[in-house]
This record gives sequence, C-alpha cells and structure tokens, in this order.
Amino acid sequence: MSEPGPYRSTPVFDQDSLPAALRARHDTKAGVWGVIRVLEGELKLTYLDPASEVILTPAQPGLIQPQQPHFVTPVDAMKMQVDFWDQAPPGF
Repeated sequence: MSEPGPYRSTPVFDQDSLPAALRARHDTKAGVWGVIRVLEGELKLTYLDPASEVILTPAQPGLIQPQQPHFVTPVDAMKMQVDFWDQAPPGF
C-alpha cells in the first residue's frame, strides 16, 4: 500500500502569476482538501466561513477543508503551490 499523498498539484505561482480565480472567493469540491504551500515569502489566507485570516509562510502551510470558501492575497513577493488530497492530509 502506498503512502497517502496529493493526487494533483497546481503549478508554482508567484505574486504576478497567481490566478485571479484564487484571489477571489472559491472553494474545493466535496471530498477534496487543499494544502497551500508557500515556497518563498508570505501569503494571506482568508477563510470566509467561519471568517478568519492567517499568514502562510514556508513553515506554516494552510489547510482548506472540502467546500470551505476562501481566497488568498500575496503579502509581497512570494511563490506558492496548492496540493489537492482526496483524504485529510496528515500533519494538520
């Protein structure tokens, strides 16, 4: 049996290439978790329900629950990637 892992990952985005769709309200599908990994710099993750904000860094990834509305905002120069899981990722 293989170790659990993400089934898909986005390309690496920077503050300029980060798609508008990720900067606006969106959510994952039912049964899909997202892990936002910051590779360089900082990224603000805003959860809409319940409302809260967190600053993500290379040492502090962000977890998105299935169907949880959220959006991200670059704090400054940054690089990030999103991993998609079909089960709750370990370590959260």
